[in-house]
Amino acid sequence: MPVYYHSTNNSSEKAGFKQALLNGIASNYGLYMMERNAIPKLTIEDISGMAPMSYAEVAHTVLLPYVTPDINADDFMPLLKDAYDESEIPVEIQGATDDTFILWLSKGPTYSFKDFAARFFGRVLNYFLGREGLLRTVVVATSGDTGGAVAHALLGLENVTNVVLFPENAISEQQRRQMTTLQKNIYAFAVNGDFDVCQEIAKALLSDRAFSNECFSDPNRLTSANSISLGRLLPQAVYPFFAYSRLILKGLGLNGGTFITSIPSGNFGDMMGTVIAKEMGLPIERMVIGVNENRVFPEFLETGNYEIHPSIWSPSTAMIVSHPSNFARLVEFYGGHIYDEIDSHTRKVLRAGVLDKMPDIERMKRDFFSVSVSNDDHYRTINRVYEKHGIILDPHGSVGWKALEEYRAHEGKRLPSVIYETADPGKFPEDIEKAIGKTPKTPVGIQAQRHLEERIFKIRSAPAVDKSGTKRMSAEQYRETTETIKKLFKAP
Repeated sequence: MPVYYHSTNNSSEKAGFKQALLNGIASNYGLYMMERNAIPKLTIEDISGMAPMSYAEVAHTVLLPYVTPDINADDFMPLLKDAYDESEIPVEIQGATDDTFILWLSKGPTYSFKDFAARFFGRVLNYFLGREGLLRTVVVATSGDTGGAVAHALLGLENVTNVVLFPENAISEQQRRQMTTLQKNIYAFAVNGDFDVCQEIAKALLSDRAFSNECFSDPNRLTSANSISLGRLLPQAVYPFFAYSRLILKGLGLNGGTFITSIPSGNFGDMMGTVIAKEMGLPIERMVIGVNENRVFPEFLETGNYEIHPSIWSPSTAMIVSHPSNFARLVEFYGGHIYDEIDSHTRKVLRAGVLDKMPDIERMKRDFFSVSVSNDDHYRTINRVYEKHGIILDPHGSVGWKALEEYRAHEGKRLPSVIYETADPGKFPEDIEKAIGKTPKTPVGIQAQRHLEERIFKIRSAPAVDKSGTKRMSAEQYRETTETIKKLFKAP
């Protein structure tokens, strides 16, 4: 049976994969999600059979039920082989100890795990647009790595333009240049604010059919490539399946045995993908969720209260998220409901993170172990792992490593464990220098962009600030963003 997707804020909406992908955001400002009991199941024999497969073949096995019947099996495999061409986007698993492994998801074109989902999204979107003679403008907010990955994946596609919103002073130069030097059909917007402000602007644009119609003469022109998008979420379910298949190949006797995933988390896309994988039948004993000093999730598991705080800077810049969008999917998955109260006229968030139905928090505690890793512990962990194992972690990977250490100390048991390493250390030379006293090698692609001309459109209006001190999108920012987009795209 096909999998159908509904809005987290409107259970009556039902969409197939193609419609959900093209829409980007669901009705009533919700996110597209499948019913938990509709998630396809794989047997342990199916999963063990992935051991000799390539990444594209594993992805085909995992994802085909989600895209059927909008993409048939014969068309789907070439799309995946193109997206996951191992000469362009290799994936490696490295043993650090007998039971600790690092899944390097950072060897692709922009040296970030975001390449995997972005390349899937771009190819599938272009497939639908080309087949049906449509155009789309992809709006994406980024806290660092998403923007570069999506921009690279969409660069030059004839049916797609891309607007990338990034916080002006909260990402590294290397991350910024991966968006601003591409030009062509890629338009990078520097926003006065943090990632959460960028995300609010993106959600407001995606929900504003009147603006889309005014600007493009098409109320459906705008779509999303953030974790908001189903096309970005689903491919993240492949990571743990591929990791498990490689542990089998390493002779760990895991055919049916359980393992641990340690996931550095910000907007919770990689975590939510792993939740889906576990529900499909992957034998994950526990999901370790490491966050930086933006600690809303471990606080929620501990207290049952969802309280948004002003975002705090961290070396793991892509995880500086105070209100993760995928939390809405997670809460619904465990039987609850959370939403943002929106002013329908200004698109401004009036109240963020309104939890009106509690999820099964005891079940969540059984599935997750979550800790906050301090900024100092980022550096200490990078140093310790380098000194002991000769491995240079990036700041995000250090959160995954430290969180796994905390889990093992708390639980007092060890199982084979996989840490997601989500970015190349060379994207963070100052942080690595601070941690180990030497500068990591700069990836070749980043070196090439170092002296290229940048094209940046600045949103200078100040954000609003709520009573807690949290930055929110202001009406002036939204107006300035829409006016800038009109100047760029509106037909005379």
